[in-house]
Amino acid sequence: MDEKTLKSAEVLIDLAITEDIGDGDITTNNLVAPETCKTAVLVAKAEGIIAGLPVAEMVFKKFDKDIEWNVKIPDGSKVNPGDILVEFRGNYRALLTGERKALNFLQRLSGIATFADICMKEVEGENVEILDTRKTLPGYRHLDKYAVKMGGGSNHRYGLYDMVMIKDNHIQVAGGIKEAVEDIRTKIPKSIKIEVETTNLEQVQEALDADVDIIMLDNMSSKMMKEAVVLINRRAKIEASGNMTLKRIRKVASTGVNYISIGALTHSVRALDISQRIID
Repeated sequence: MDEKTLKSAEVLIDLAITEDIGDGDITTNNLVAPETCKTAVLVAKAEGIIAGLPVAEMVFKKFDKDIEWNVKIPDGSKVNPGDILVEFRGNYRALLTGERKALNFLQRLSGIATFADICMKEVEGENVEILDTRKTLPGYRHLDKYAVKMGGGSNHRYGLYDMVMIKDNHIQVAGGIKEAVEDIRTKIPKSIKIEVETTNLEQVQEALDADVDIIMLDNMSSKMMKEAVVLINRRAKIEASGNMTLKRIRKVASTGVNYISIGALTHSVRALDISQRIID
């Protein structure tokens, strides 16, 4: 987990603690002696790919910096029901107070990683990358994209700052694809890649003529995608986007595109079932 992702996690953890604890854990603090220590495990209750254990550790160490954290199955690994992900020991109050926040992070990120893995298996054998999008939970961009990588997927741009993406509204304002590309090229470093969104073959040809780096085929039929791939003929990278369901991506991959971007990786997350159990 890189520095930016760790910093992002730190901010989100502090927010989670503030909203969940308020003036204190009124139940735990009145039932558990402050000096009590216990050992706990996090256990997978469903098959999937694990992501977010470093974040869960950060949560618990907000309440007990000396917690002993022993990972059994690291991030990016496949798990089955009953598998122990981590065994940890520390202050009992810390274990109980941190539990739900740690699980919330871990279950969400593992759910993303699991779906990314499912998508990758669906296109196995095809020379294509599965990309995420900017359709992430606000504030969770770095964590969500980390989880996609743990599931074997790849990251598209992180934000509006690291890549040019000329979409329909930009094209309309500029007066056309050619005009938009020519204008922006005079204002950005050459190292910044330019991608253009297209919805028909005429626009694909315009993007080719403008010599862009990546051409997005947005909401096209599989038949039109095949035609676009032939037209482009490896003169630009090709991204397929729009209505990319699990049922459809195998067929899209077979058209010859380089990338398939799937918003559902991060905007429709199904949490992976994980629980915490006290073992002594």
